[in-house]
Amino acid sequence: MGVKLGILGLGTVGTGTVQLLQDSTGRHPLLQEIEIYRVGVRSLDKPRAVELSTEVLTTDLESIVNDPAVDIVVEVMGGLEPARSLILKALSNGKHVVTANKAAIARFGAEIFTTANQAGVYVMLEAAVGGGIPVIQPLKQSLSVNRIHTVTGIINGTTNYILTRMQTEGSNFNDVLADAQRLGYAEADPTADIDGLDAADKIAILASLGFGGRINLQDVYTEGIRQVSKTDIAYAEKLGFVIKLLAIAKRDTPSSPLSVRVHPTLVPQAHPLASINGVYNAILVEGEPIGQVMFFGPGAGAGATASAVTSDILNLVAVLKTNTAVTNPLLTCGHQEYCQIAPMADLITRFYARFLTNDQPGVIGKLGTCFGNYGVSLESIVQTGFQGELAEIVVVTHDVPEGNFRQALAEIRNFSAIESIPSLLRVL
Repeated sequence: MGVKLGILGLGTVGTGTVQLLQDSTGRHPLLQEIEIYRVGVRSLDKPRAVELSTEVLTTDLESIVNDPAVDIVVEVMGGLEPARSLILKALSNGKHVVTANKAAIARFGAEIFTTANQAGVYVMLEAAVGGGIPVIQPLKQSLSVNRIHTVTGIINGTTNYILTRMQTEGSNFNDVLADAQRLGYAEADPTADIDGLDAADKIAILASLGFGGRINLQDVYTEGIRQVSKTDIAYAEKLGFVIKLLAIAKRDTPSSPLSVRVHPTLVPQAHPLASINGVYNAILVEGEPIGQVMFFGPGAGAGATASAVTSDILNLVAVLKTNTAVTNPLLTCGHQEYCQIAPMADLITRFYARFLTNDQPGVIGKLGTCFGNYGVSLESIVQTGFQGELAEIVVVTHDVPEGNFRQALAEIRNFSAIESIPSLLRVL
């Protein structure tokens, strides 16, 4: 007996998934067991890249999640509503769900996983983070015996593409963004990408799996790349760094709170993530006893994301074929407790800061003294040149508590010699 799929959405990912399922030669034999039973679309008249019979297509998405014949619901429509309501209804009706919807999972994960656990069904979300890169299943299974210390990712292709081009061409942010929109690498409204919101959704999901607790999205510190200038990229390069938008989840000891954050970061050129360019994604997992493991690949696109969606479908087909009544603890998402998230003021990190100052004697000395008063140790402080009448000074610190650094900056801002602080970036 075939396993019947109800697919919600036939956009890029939905089309890619249908194409993969229709072309099963040379792939896993379990794909032969799958029947595309219903596909929910907005409009029946739209021309499509896949052939599906008129009996399969419907604009009534509710009918798919309520149909007793449907075994697995595949949600690839995106957005928060009606996706959330349809996922919850499908789960309540005892159907397994496969979703690529990081925004819905990051915001409504508690509700979704609680409903799934009560109904004894699974929610699979490999495609929600990192496109085609297998990272969710490894965190849930292969790496689950490790004590995870850090998950660090370049998990937004749009921002990585923009920063890569700014670095290789010496272009400024607005020009590259406009070009990325023209080429289709950035959305018409790029807010979710360039302000770090998309990466925040994804690191919340990775952190919850890596550290075995729910993450409140409001607790994820989020800063995008609008403020990164070509000047900073050039200075970073001189200092031996590249600037990347990193999503980081870190816990120093098993009993300490988590740090979960998204922000542009100076990454040492020898670091594994420094060479991840263009629209590619990579996730570096560090744990004990494994050490470092890096997952790298295309973070978006029809084929890549369809690969992840279909691998989840295959896992569920295997469950349904073995007809097991026992919930598999390696597939389920069982944690109920919320992780304690440390405030950013407690974060220990290095900083890069760029100051524009009036050209008068003793400014560097005053900066050094003020930082010293707050226990901020400087790795380097250099006057790099002039912008018009103003002297430009670049500071790189050793590891310091962020709160101390911010207190020092608050005092420095009031110095008569300081015109502005155009850049402030963390250093990995």
